[in-house]
Amino acid sequence: MIFFKGFWLAFFLLVAGSSVPFVAQAQNPTVVTDSLKSKPVPALDSVARPNASDRILENLKELSRKKTFWGRVTKSLFRFDRKVTLNYNSPVLLNTPTEKHNYKVVRRIDYRTLNSFGYSITDTTRRPRNFLEKAGNSVHIKTHRGRIRNTLLFKTGGILEPLDLSESERLLRQKEYILDARVVVNEKTSTQDSVDILIITKDVFSLSGSVALNPSKAYGRIGLNDINFLGLGHQFRNLYTFGVDSLINNGTRRTWMYSGSYTIENIYNTFASAQILYRNEANYQQRGLNFYRDFYTANTKYAGAASFNYYRHPIYIKNEDDIRRRMNIEYTRQDYWLGKAHKLKSYNLGFENRARIITAGRIIATNYFNAPNPDYQNNTLYIGAIGYSFRKYYRSQYLFGFGRTEDIPAGNLFSLSAGYEAGQLYNRRYLGAKMAFGKYRTNFGYLYLDASYDTFIRGKRWEQGEFSSEILYFTKLLSVGTWQWRHFIWNRTSIGINRLYGENLLSINRQEGIRGFRTPERGTKRIVFNYENSLFTPISFLGFRLALVSFADVAWLSQSDTGNPFKHRPYQGYGLGIRFRNEYMAFNTIQLLLGYYPQGSSPLRNFNSTRPYYDFNDFRFTQPLVPDFR
Repeated sequence: MIFFKGFWLAFFLLVAGSSVPFVAQAQNPTVVTDSLKSKPVPALDSVARPNASDRILENLKELSRKKTFWGRVTKSLFRFDRKVTLNYNSPVLLNTPTEKHNYKVVRRIDYRTLNSFGYSITDTTRRPRNFLEKAGNSVHIKTHRGRIRNTLLFKTGGILEPLDLSESERLLRQKEYILDARVVVNEKTSTQDSVDILIITKDVFSLSGSVALNPSKAYGRIGLNDINFLGLGHQFRNLYTFGVDSLINNGTRRTWMYSGSYTIENIYNTFASAQILYRNEANYQQRGLNFYRDFYTANTKYAGAASFNYYRHPIYIKNEDDIRRRMNIEYTRQDYWLGKAHKLKSYNLGFENRARIITAGRIIATNYFNAPNPDYQNNTLYIGAIGYSFRKYYRSQYLFGFGRTEDIPAGNLFSLSAGYEAGQLYNRRYLGAKMAFGKYRTNFGYLYLDASYDTFIRGKRWEQGEFSSEILYFTKLLSVGTWQWRHFIWNRTSIGINRLYGENLLSINRQEGIRGFRTPERGTKRIVFNYENSLFTPISFLGFRLALVSFADVAWLSQSDTGNPFKHRPYQGYGLGIRFRNEYMAFNTIQLLLGYYPQGSSPLRNFNSTRPYYDFNDFRFTQPLVPDFR
């Protein structure tokens, strides 16, 4: 109950505090020159302040000028000279088809890497002023210049191809350790046949960790992550749990759990990455080594992957007496695929056709150590696929971040795949198809649609099939002063067709359906509708940005292949809360929410989450896919 009271105390204090401007502005709107634009950008007053707020602000300013202890604390916590530039209220197309600098020689590339705290990518005159910003920068290792150079699609002395500038900027922003990036041409030194290019990046504070202790039960959890180890872009993640008292299926007890991974990206400027991972938990074990290279841009010609993984996890089977029994299954899986993108002709000079025809092949070999029945046979699956991909990106803000630049994918994707599974006991065929569509417009918002179907065919029986679809829509950014909000609507449908007994059945818990909801029920058909209203406030405190959230989730679940899920009473969840994030740090977005669940034994439940609930599906062809049924 202590956490419940603390949640509402923090919630009302933050809402009430919205009248107090943590990010201070001048009384009259000033003009701030964006260093990356030729035109001045008018600054926005962060909050329309009543007189009481003005007096509080002036008192805080006066206190910060004093040499006392509290004066130094106030000066460390608050920034009274921070300037806020105009936000992107409408989407900006990134990969413009024609650029006036296409096919020029890149004469020189200059790099400017900004530290995590106190700097701005749109106002290069800003510097860290207080103790906390300077202290944070002192322990942060900036991204190595070679790591940034290896991400670029052009090099000194090379020819600037169409889309190289915009795609390089987008690839830099995709890095977890980079908050924002700009790739701009120095127009003053450009000539008819050569250009000088400036690369500006701003780092994220890469170190993060977590500690949770319960001394009375001798239980604890310790996490340590670094997403930019030594500024090289290497990522390691570790989570260790002790004091666990869990009984494993073989009768032994576990007192600890650990999961960790180490990732090296873009090895030797090949855009290929490698990852080693290890998970040793009470009910799940995995050890793996993975190498992969995606179609990271529209101009990527080859992509592929090779991986080897060991798994051990529980499944449910039926014995001879038709009784449900839980057991651990153990197996290894080797997975290899290779794809090639074929350019389509363009008949306009300077126009790069972004559409691609892609062909690919994949081999998956699975070997079981303790197969309980013929459904879990050793097998090798061969798949071939052909697809069409067209994608472009828009730059916007206030979607899943808090003012940081976000790249929104739009385009089309179609793919067909067919395969053959050679098994130890029987053989079968595989068929799959997928289509996706995305559109983003200033006055409309964003709409994403996709649908896919896949199945195995053994003789005349179609088995292990699934139909799935997704619809995501969010409105354009709506503004009242400096308060901004969006509405999100999300639908997900999964329908299993002749699934095997004991497979991972569909859940509606948390990310899979209703946020904050927990139920042991599982099914083979799931239909979920989610609604969210995100209100981004102008409040900024020590780099943390605040948003107010309300949501309504409804889900239908059926446990029968032939049943109609709408015949059952829907599960429901309604709630509100706060979301905050420090865009300069590697910490995930934190949400504190209070939910009401009519079907629950305790209808009111407060919970927190660090995972984003919504995410974009890119329109790049990944691999001949056998979707997970979960």
